[in-house]
Amino acid sequence: MTQRPWLDHYPAGIDPVLAETTLAHVPALVRRASAEYAKTLAFTQVMANGMNGSLKYRDVDAHSDSFAAYLREVVGLKQGDRVAVQMPNALAYPIVAFGVMKAGLVLVNTNPLYTPSEMIHQFKDSGAKALVVIDMFADRLPEVLRETDIGTVVTVRISEFFPPIVAGVIRLVQKWWSKTLPRITVEHTSFRSALSAGEKHRTVAQVDAYLDGVGPDSLAALQYTGGTTGVSKGAMLSHGNLVANTLQLLQMNGEYITPGKETALTALPLYHIFAFTVNLLGFYHVGARNILIPSPRPPSNLKRAFENYKITWTTGVNTLFNALLNERWFAESPPKHLKASAAGGMALHESVANKWREVTGTPIVEGYGLTESSPVLSFNPLGGMFKDGSIGIPVPSTEIACVDEKGKEVAVGEPGELIAKGPQIMQGYWQQPDETKNTVKDGWLYTGDIAQMDSDGYFTIVDRKKDMILVSGFNVYPNDVEEQIAAVPGVLEVGVIGIADEKSGEAVRAYVVASVPAPSAESITAHCRQYLSGYKVPQSIVFVDELPKSPIGKILRRELRDSAAASSSSTKGA
Repeated sequence: MTQRPWLDHYPAGIDPVLAETTLAHVPALVRRASAEYAKTLAFTQVMANGMNGSLKYRDVDAHSDSFAAYLREVVGLKQGDRVAVQMPNALAYPIVAFGVMKAGLVLVNTNPLYTPSEMIHQFKDSGAKALVVIDMFADRLPEVLRETDIGTVVTVRISEFFPPIVAGVIRLVQKWWSKTLPRITVEHTSFRSALSAGEKHRTVAQVDAYLDGVGPDSLAALQYTGGTTGVSKGAMLSHGNLVANTLQLLQMNGEYITPGKETALTALPLYHIFAFTVNLLGFYHVGARNILIPSPRPPSNLKRAFENYKITWTTGVNTLFNALLNERWFAESPPKHLKASAAGGMALHESVANKWREVTGTPIVEGYGLTESSPVLSFNPLGGMFKDGSIGIPVPSTEIACVDEKGKEVAVGEPGELIAKGPQIMQGYWQQPDETKNTVKDGWLYTGDIAQMDSDGYFTIVDRKKDMILVSGFNVYPNDVEEQIAAVPGVLEVGVIGIADEKSGEAVRAYVVASVPAPSAESITAHCRQYLSGYKVPQSIVFVDELPKSPIGKILRRELRDSAAASSSSTKGA
């Protein structure tokens, strides 16, 4: 690939080539930050009612050493074995994740809301031998464990490391009020007992010895992806992939991230690769205080965190930012210390970006990535030129191009499949060589996303190949239609799909979540006719109470298509 106009648009002081590092693996990153910021608060978990607990960097380091020793010395796991982790954002999460990697084992992040069948698939496919699970969902285990090779279960409380009285109150509420603590009927070890057992074997030298032979090319995590488009596959992310991507995103942000001075709000789930790399690894590396939100839904769950802590950074997806902007408490009293926000996971609507800047008085910039790229591939550079609707320019040491169906690079401004190459690209899909060959070719990751590059080297995602709608031979990209509908007053969320149509092959349908009073289907259609070509205007508009979303809040168009296929009911537009 020869076109690299983005090289002229890195802000002053940001090298487009990733600086060399001596960090051979994720545990080295953890150990270095833990030593440098030992007495600093690393994580504060904030419940919806404001109850909280915190851990310092030295605590996280020591506890994760103990957990590593438990897994190796007590459980008897061997280097390279897989450990599934299934919990929301909680103080125990970084200890477990870091402990697994310090033990020379492979982390298998798992959505805690998974059904038993989804758990069985992921645990069997990964060959996980141990599971760390939040106790609130342990009632699924009898059905799951008999179908897998998991021999050890460690249960975690949501209130781990909270002050005793506060933890007791939370426990009582869970048990008697919300009734979210099922009886655990399988053999298990409590997290505190596991730490206590591991502590007897813990020495820094002992834990470091678990990493003998572990380097940049060693497997660090199996991050499952593809569940929204088919059977999920385990993306093999190496230690080098994760360390490189952490340093790439930090280098890209330059002076906007000050070591030891940031407070980052983490509302997106840490088990998702976006928050795992950006929030967990990235902000840990620079000594930030991470404010962990176990559940961002409803958005009022974030109110106490914004009120009680001096948040300087936040990450999210379009739906989260839009939801906050529609909260009266947020709009009337926006965070006073916020420096910047980063959006990813789905397209950031221009109307949302503009309103966020208006309300908070701070920049919000969009980036882009995939699970298969650890995940960040591009970013609008803070301190430089950023363009609304664009995913920015490649992060350091990353090549991006748009190609046609034959793999030939298309002209500037022309749409093509986005492909990328860099040190953050996965090693492949776990035990799926054919899928790997279809996705990674000569080191290039074929993303399945349609994009175009402008003359400055800034990329814009047009849409997913699989989501494209074909209307009478014309390509309609849902993002284009969603962008316009989202700008209509009263529209809170929108998802656009194609449905079968006898005359045009496919027709555009929009699913809309609206405020009260809601805009009419006619007003939405009229707005679209003003700003879109006729074939892009929705032929039907369906008002719904909510849209199906992924764990990070990404609207799942596949589920909308499945619903449309199963039902012929709709509300026709004008």
